[in-house]
Amino acid sequence: MASRFDVRSQPGFGTVAMFTFVLLYLPIATLVAYAFNASESVTVWGGFSLRWFVEASQNAAVQDAAWRSFVIALSAATMATIAATMAAIATTRTAPYPGLSAKYAFINLPLMVPEIVTAVALLIVFSRVKVWTGYSGLGYLVVAHTAFCIPFAYLPIRARLEGMDASLERAAADLYATPWMAFRRVTLPLLRPGIIAGFMLAFVISLDDVVITEFVKSGGQDTLPTYMLGQIRRAVTPEVNAIATAFLALSILIVTAFFFINRKKS
Repeated sequence: MASRFDVRSQPGFGTVAMFTFVLLYLPIATLVAYAFNASESVTVWGGFSLRWFVEASQNAAVQDAAWRSFVIALSAATMATIAATMAAIATTRTAPYPGLSAKYAFINLPLMVPEIVTAVALLIVFSRVKVWTGYSGLGYLVVAHTAFCIPFAYLPIRARLEGMDASLERAAADLYATPWMAFRRVTLPLLRPGIIAGFMLAFVISLDDVVITEFVKSGGQDTLPTYMLGQIRRAVTPEVNAIATAFLALSILIVTAFFFINRKKS
């Protein structure tokens, strides 16, 4: 009987894996280290200092962009999670039928389409809407982020639903619970970890987005990522490193919480 193939046992696998990790994380580690640089140069180490974190926190433009990013991400993640929850229930709590796979593919399409394509399409649509309505507020960014974040919220919610025991919902129906009561008292409490995980994933995806935001936003609507992009175009300063480090820490915190919540079974 032939032995099972294990890629980890192949010659050079460890070396390639180590090289890949170094290639990915060494630039990030360098950025984090220079965020604590006392020097005004991003290439010359001048000693340890929190100076740039303090300056970034006192920068009115950074505060404005950070608050705008938070509002957009919170709004988009909330609406995306609600839509994803309804979509997950509609595609999971039903008997298989022709076209169900096509619905899965349609919901997850933004994950497969290059983000630049989505951004250009949204730019074309919203530019016409702006001309017709005269409105150019943050609503366009919220709608764009919501559409892009739905599949990210959908995946953990659907996975949670598929792992739930459907007999509990049937038992509630046998005890004369209405569909709404069964959902509120049985399905929703069991689904809560998946909903929270989907919300957190959608939130961090919206918070970090650059491409769609750059195409859809109007003047004076910079989010923190697009503000950083604009600063880098002018000159890279340690303040940008400090903002990026804070952003990285927040993203790691959210993704870690998402991981542990998604593992929760009860």
